[in-house]
Amino acid sequence: MTRPRTLVTGGSRGIGAATALRLAHDGHDIALSYVSDKDAAERTADAVRDAGARCVVARADTSREADVERLFDLAQAELGALTGLVNNAGVTAPLGPLADTSTDDLRRVVDVNVLGVLLCCRRAARDMGAAGEGAIVNVSSAAATLGSPGDYVHYAASKAAVDTITLGLAKELGPLGVRVNAVAPGIIDTEIHAASGDPGRAAAAAPGIPLRRPGTAEEVAAAIAWLLSPSAAYTTGTVLRVAGGR
Repeated sequence: MTRPRTLVTGGSRGIGAATALRLAHDGHDIALSYVSDKDAAERTADAVRDAGARCVVARADTSREADVERLFDLAQAELGALTGLVNNAGVTAPLGPLADTSTDDLRRVVDVNVLGVLLCCRRAARDMGAAGEGAIVNVSSAAATLGSPGDYVHYAASKAAVDTITLGLAKELGPLGVRVNAVAPGIIDTEIHAASGDPGRAAAAAPGIPLRRPGTAEEVAAAIAWLLSPSAAYTTGTVLRVAGGR
C-alpha cells in the first residue's frame, strides 16, 4: 500500500516533533518545517528516518506566502502528493495582560497563528481538493475557550480563529473528500512556556487541572495521529480537546 505523506509545520520541537515521530511509526513519510532551530529539526528528522520513514526538512516562516508555497512544492517534489497536513507552527509572545502587550507581539501572534494557518490550509485545500482526498489537523488550544486572562488574550483569540477555520473549512472541503479537524491542547510540558517567559508554568498549573498534571507532547501527538488515520474517516469539523479536563 502507498504510504501516507504528511507535512508537519513547526516540526522541530515539542508537539511538532512528537507528532512527526508518532506518524513515522504509524507508517507516514514526513516533511517538517522549522523557523530557526535547524539542529533540532535535523535531530527530529534523524529520529523519523530511524523509524523507517522518509523525511524532508525545510526552513519556512508559515506567515509568509512565498515560504509556504516553497515548502509545499519541496515536500511534494521529494515525497509525492501530500495526503496530510498538521498545522502546528505557532507562537505565544511574552506572558502578561493585554494592556502591556506590544503591537509587534500582537501582530506576530496573529500573523503566525492565523494567517499562517490560512496560507497552509489554502494550499492544502487546492492540492488535496484536486486529488479528492486528504486530511488536515490544525493545532488549536484550550485557551480558545478559556480566554487566558492575564497570560495571553491575544494568543487565545488567535486559537479561537483556528477553531473557526477548522469548522468552516471542514464544511467547504467535505464534499471534495478532504477532512479538517483540530486538536486543542491544554497545559503541555514543552519548551513553549520557557519561550513565553515562565519555564515552570506547566508544573505550577497542575493543581488546577482535573487530572492534576500537565500533558505530554506525545499525548497530543496520539490524538493528531488518530485524526489523520482511517479510524477517523467519519470525523470532520471536530476540535478534539486534549487538556486533562480543563
